[in-house]
Amino acid sequence: MSEQYVLGLQDVDETQVELVGGKGAHLGALSRIEGIRVPDGFCVTTDAFRRLMAEAPSIDEQLDQLSRLNPDDREAIGTLSARIRGTIEGIAMPGDLAAAITRALAQSGERLAYAVRSSATAEDLPTASFAGQQDTYLNVVGPEAILQHVSRCWASLFTERAVTYRRRNGIDHRTVHMAVVVQQMVFPQASGILFTADPVTGNRRVSTVDAGFGLGEALVSGLVNPDVFKVRDGEVVARTIAAKARAIHALPAGGTQEVAIDSQRQEQPSLTDAQVVRLAQLGRRIEAHFGRPQDIEWCLVDDGFRFVQSRPITTLFPIPEAEDQENHVYVSVGHQQMMTDPMKPLGFSMWQLTAMAPMHEAGGRLFVDVTRRLASPASRAGLLDLMGKGDPLVRNALETVLDEDFVPLLPDTGPVAPSAGGRPTPVEADPAIVTELIERSQVSNAALARDIRTKTGPALFDFLTEAFREHKRVLSDPPNLQAIMAGMEATWWLNDKLQEWLGEKNAADTLTLSAPDNVTSEMGLALLDVADVIRPWPEVVAFLQGVEDEDFLDELAKLPGGPEARDAIEGYLDRYGMRCVGEIDITRPRWRERPTTLVPVILDNVRNFEPGAAERRFEQGRLKAQKKEADVLSRLRALPDGDRKADLTKRMIDQVRAFAGYREYPKYGIVSRYFVYKKALMEEADRLVRAGVLAEREDVFYLTFQEFDEAVRSNQVDDRLVQQRKDAFRSFQALTPPRVLTSDGDALTGAYQRDDVSDGALTGLPVSTGTVEGRARVILDIADADLEAGDILVTTFTDPSWSPLFVGIAGLVTEVGGLMTHGAVIAREYGLPAVVGVEQATRLIRDGQRIRVHGTDGYVEILP
Repeated sequence: MSEQYVLGLQDVDETQVELVGGKGAHLGALSRIEGIRVPDGFCVTTDAFRRLMAEAPSIDEQLDQLSRLNPDDREAIGTLSARIRGTIEGIAMPGDLAAAITRALAQSGERLAYAVRSSATAEDLPTASFAGQQDTYLNVVGPEAILQHVSRCWASLFTERAVTYRRRNGIDHRTVHMAVVVQQMVFPQASGILFTADPVTGNRRVSTVDAGFGLGEALVSGLVNPDVFKVRDGEVVARTIAAKARAIHALPAGGTQEVAIDSQRQEQPSLTDAQVVRLAQLGRRIEAHFGRPQDIEWCLVDDGFRFVQSRPITTLFPIPEAEDQENHVYVSVGHQQMMTDPMKPLGFSMWQLTAMAPMHEAGGRLFVDVTRRLASPASRAGLLDLMGKGDPLVRNALETVLDEDFVPLLPDTGPVAPSAGGRPTPVEADPAIVTELIERSQVSNAALARDIRTKTGPALFDFLTEAFREHKRVLSDPPNLQAIMAGMEATWWLNDKLQEWLGEKNAADTLTLSAPDNVTSEMGLALLDVADVIRPWPEVVAFLQGVEDEDFLDELAKLPGGPEARDAIEGYLDRYGMRCVGEIDITRPRWRERPTTLVPVILDNVRNFEPGAAERRFEQGRLKAQKKEADVLSRLRALPDGDRKADLTKRMIDQVRAFAGYREYPKYGIVSRYFVYKKALMEEADRLVRAGVLAEREDVFYLTFQEFDEAVRSNQVDDRLVQQRKDAFRSFQALTPPRVLTSDGDALTGAYQRDDVSDGALTGLPVSTGTVEGRARVILDIADADLEAGDILVTTFTDPSWSPLFVGIAGLVTEVGGLMTHGAVIAREYGLPAVVGVEQATRLIRDGQRIRVHGTDGYVEILP
């Protein structure tokens, strides 16, 4: 049996993670790469770890307790994890196990010094690095000391950091096992870290080298600042040489010590430029072997490099695949759609199939390639203007890319096209167009729902492929696009002209209050009406406060007032049940599928509003807009050429009120169609489950639409692919998508070019005028809403599904957003001061803090 407890590094490769852990598997793979030198050693396998754990049955109960702890309860995790470590270190190592390790030491040289390094099975994986979560011991000498440190490495699987990291990443403690790498020590002149991509910018063409004298522990522990070199295209393009006063060296009898560096050497580079370039070349060889950017630990020994670790860099945002080697610039779709969370494969593939522009996936997000539009003088200005009107941070990021000459500019072939956001020639508003477009959408959706009922199997997918064409035809219908642009252009015109003529900022915000036909703002008001039905019935209110099951509506009907409450909620779901947070991802649970999501909002409305609030709210907005219109027109008529200016403005006000509300309808139509698609697809998933092809119906979410189609036709699904996609999706959730991404990997978020914001204030984009002060409620999930009158909502993004919360708040702050995105449109509709695009707002503003939102000038103050 003993031979399975130990494997030589030369006998290991990256496929053996379950046997030798992530570090051991990577070291074995490294040792097989031509020209890459790895210190000799062996792995004590996970079989040995399991053999030891079997000696302590009490650990099972302790692991049960650990799995029940809150990952934020640091004190409890610290106490229990220390107890588990003590248990493991206290187990006497079984004789056959100790014999296997000492036999391997005898073959390698038992008088040599070794590094004893933990290697967990959930470590150094493509989706989670776990760097620094378990222990490493340097310069360990003698069999007895090595056996003791192997036990310590096993116990380090349960350090507080490792336990918390696994809990936060959804990894079961019982599924992770510990191997140990025992490797001959090297005594380097210099050591450090090599990143084969820039870890800060994400650029894949730039390697970054951190270097210092002696053992790398001096850098890892923060004892000294490293020398930092950047290498691009075979030359050092930047260097920062640090003053390195200390180093860590190995002691002859074992262990390490901190030593002072001679003052004349402290500011000498730890590597020459030639050595840095050579190291970067070797790093590219390692990266090519593993197929992705690497974080590599290296040592310089006698003018040659030794490599003691290589792990994937898990913090880089992935790059969309391209069919050529040219430079590409991508703009985030999620920032335009108010959904920056990752999408599952079925979700992003269906959005790609139904979108009006080609879209590219990376990191579970979608991007549009704007390279050609940036390269052409005829389209560049219009693209930058349109992006700038929506989100100035996107424009700034694109301008940064242009400043770096990343995009080869095409020759100017003619006059520049007019800006997409230029001031329109005033046109007569025709509300009949909006009514006709809504009717057309309703007819198309009704036909879809009727015709899909009889479709199953391959015929369903053939039908859906045709349905997607109709979906795109409805969206690309010229009157539809004209109606959307008419409202947006009128808004821009009014804001530009009324600031120019009257010195008034964002006047259109008030002029669009309670605009007709805004299905998203109607959705928020309609939930106030639902609350009106529920409020008179105390038993219904009490019942809803304890609701957990999604079938609560059946139980609700048994209470006094229950039938009326159920009918009100059902009626709301009939009209809006296809909506949900992140609704562009078809895999997200809809309100109709998870109606408990709405219960906290309904209860807030019951508590915070009087009966009839919806009608009063709408009428107050309409009257305020009417009064604003009269005021603006009166002031304009008093100006030189006032009658002409007033007449033009009146026509634009009519236009904005006729068309602004329609801006929200196409998305409603899209999501309505999506729910029809989803219900049919989930019936197909259920058939695959019954046939034993799928383990769970929601496994289809991890297949693209095309793969789902193939699975239905072949009755086969690759279970490993589904698991890989689940792991990848989990890792994507930890990534923040950039607004702009280049094919080199540069991830740009943009910056505000403003000097009119006071120190300490958070800068953003003003999207709805007014100033308000109140309690910040930092809410990341609508289901966690618990709002009081006067609260200010602070969140990551708000798509239309958040609008029911808007009726009960006093102001809005989001991290993502633009002038014409959904949150901004509804904030203006409800008259809420709002600032969007505030970077890291949910981290910088604490829940419960008092803040002041300057919706006219675009900044947020955190008050003492």
